[in-house]
Amino acid sequence: MANSGSTVVLGIDIGGSGIKGAPVDIESGALTAERLRVPTPSSPEAVAEVVARIVEHFGYEGPIGCAFPAVIRRGVACSAANVDDAWIGTDAADLFRQATGQPVHVFNDADGAGVAEMVFGAGRCERGVVLMLTFGTGIGSALFVDRKLVPNTELGHLELNGRRAEPWAATRARKAEKLSWKQWGRRVRKYLRHLEFLFSPALFIIGGGVSRRSEKFFPYLKLDTPITPAQLANEAGIVGVAYAASRPESFDDCGRVALSALPQAL
Repeated sequence: MANSGSTVVLGIDIGGSGIKGAPVDIESGALTAERLRVPTPSSPEAVAEVVARIVEHFGYEGPIGCAFPAVIRRGVACSAANVDDAWIGTDAADLFRQATGQPVHVFNDADGAGVAEMVFGAGRCERGVVLMLTFGTGIGSALFVDRKLVPNTELGHLELNGRRAEPWAATRARKAEKLSWKQWGRRVRKYLRHLEFLFSPALFIIGGGVSRRSEKFFPYLKLDTPITPAQLANEAGIVGVAYAASRPESFDDCGRVALSALPQAL
């Protein structure tokens, strides 16, 4: 699938347990083929091989967007959330470029999901302060101010009641501790109320796989701020980084994240 003159861009979402990729129509935000999922290996070199395998699977040529669970600066992973510590200091963008032979742009995974929701999903008509939060193995965050992305916020690492919020309120905690939806929902509410106090957002967008079951826990999220489930669910990361990679001029070299205003809607 050559990308010359096309509106289709390949997006790849690298997570702690799986790597998912699919071509994306960046005009509509829709996947143009069924996504391919491969278990995540540990080393950077092995992950690069999987990325190359996904590119080959789709026969793709052109710019590639990659979502990665880390603070990303100039394509370099500066942290390692739920992936091997060997990633810290690795130039992920260059590693993937060498493996694929294609231009690759790497973004923080939650930032990528947030861009997708702001362009195609629940935040597409929102201004002011919008917080996108992804609940899964950890808690990812994407903060937008007047449709401009504040990169690498990592708000899951905030301290709450003397503990780090992420291991206490992530979806993994609900499963590991066998919490009811009500018990877990109350934890999430405490975490969101803390963010509400700090940022006074106009909207919370809740993403991650759990967003598809919002009716189970949203009744326990009693907040002053409006809250809505993400519309793109687990495809948000793929869609967001594909969209971002299609217009690198809108992203700053310091963090390769959106600094110019995102469109209101397509």
